[in-house]
Amino acid sequence: MELGSSHPTGGVPQVSPDYPADFHRSLAGGARRSAEVIVPLVQRLVAAESVVDVGCGVGSWLSVFRECGARRILGIDAGLDADELVIPVDQFLNRDVSEPLRLSETFDLAISLEVAEHLPATNADTLVSSLVQLAPAVLFSAAIPFQGGYNHLNEQWPEYWVERFQRHGLAVIDAIRKEIWLDERVEWWYAQNTLLFATREALEHHPSLRFELDRTEPRRLALVHPRNYARCWS
Repeated sequence: MELGSSHPTGGVPQVSPDYPADFHRSLAGGARRSAEVIVPLVQRLVAAESVVDVGCGVGSWLSVFRECGARRILGIDAGLDADELVIPVDQFLNRDVSEPLRLSETFDLAISLEVAEHLPATNADTLVSSLVQLAPAVLFSAAIPFQGGYNHLNEQWPEYWVERFQRHGLAVIDAIRKEIWLDERVEWWYAQNTLLFATREALEHHPSLRFELDRTEPRRLALVHPRNYARCWS
């Protein structure tokens, strides 16, 4: 779900059904271009063979993960027609992501990009709980305060989300943003907000993740992208 204006929201309108008819399609191009840059970076760290996207929109990110080695993909979202999807319909689950997700399988990686801000604050813990039950590593981004966008209900600084993942034993890893910060191919909201989270087991299994954890500065997570700043004053 991504922004209904010029900004983002990673995946799905579960809270309010009256999104514009072309809401997801209008954002698919930018999501695809951004994913083509970010997914290879993530795969170097996680090498995920199975990926679930909570709030997947039309499935742009999953389509790139499949091209980059993921054998099993699953998109979860609500309010989408089958003909909108860019992933096979049998790899899509129509589900309200504001509710607890209980699936019979787990994945190497869960992603949820620019989705969390579309849920009420009362559902924030539910979303995080769903993600950490689905995978030991999570690629996550959510709108910061005053970022703006369509139906944003809970814009928060990264520390808000870090605290919630930490309650489940996942550490924050700021490995992606420094690689994409000035890349014009990447939508600024992904460059500004994208973080990784990982369990102890995932860190032990992926030494490169552990290396990036040691380089992460947890007191310097709240950033405003130059393109976002310029937009506010233009």
